[in-house]
Amino acid sequence: MAKIAVFGASGFAGGHITEEALRRGHRVTAVARDVSRIVVDHEAADVRPGSIHDAELVNDVAADVDLMVVAVPAREIDGRKLLDSVPGVTAVAAHHRTRLAFVGGAASLKVSDDGPRLLDTPDFPEEFKPEATNHVAVLERLQEDKSGVDWFYLSPAAQFGAAAGVEPAGSYRLGADVLVTDENGGSKISGQDYARALVDEIESPAHSRTRFTAAH
Repeated sequence: MAKIAVFGASGFAGGHITEEALRRGHRVTAVARDVSRIVVDHEAADVRPGSIHDAELVNDVAADVDLMVVAVPAREIDGRKLLDSVPGVTAVAAHHRTRLAFVGGAASLKVSDDGPRLLDTPDFPEEFKPEATNHVAVLERLQEDKSGVDWFYLSPAAQFGAAAGVEPAGSYRLGADVLVTDENGGSKISGQDYARALVDEIESPAHSRTRFTAAH
């Protein structure tokens, strides 16, 4: 059993990760700015209000868990971006020797081995570019990290999230820096299967200080 903290536990990815970790018998500290949106009834769950930008809270949580999952939107919220929190979060995690997992974006993945990033393709929706660019910046900041903290960044498939409406398949495939696609060229994953991939990595570490991706 691991002790896991999930920042952004009220969101799509964070909620599924919280549920999956609890289902497998781990203890979970579920953190969100609005805890009324966290629906969990489990004796192994500790629900706490707070933000990834609260340095004191992050330090307290990091000192008490084995791994912190950062499942916070990359877009600007209340004048602050996820990117702003990365230096502090990595420093605290390194100090406490707490592993870090980041719920990433798909836009930084290449569409083929020698192709452009998904973000740079002509059909990438303009309205998604600001948050996608912020996700890329978070990944780049992690790749530049000098603290030595053990982190991983899990990019989902291109179709992912509540609006995508992807049904669980009960399985997933992994990749590195290239979008994982099916026989029809599609790239998708459900919240349940993404959470399964992330918790599998927690239980059986295979990626350290790197990004990987999961898709159906």
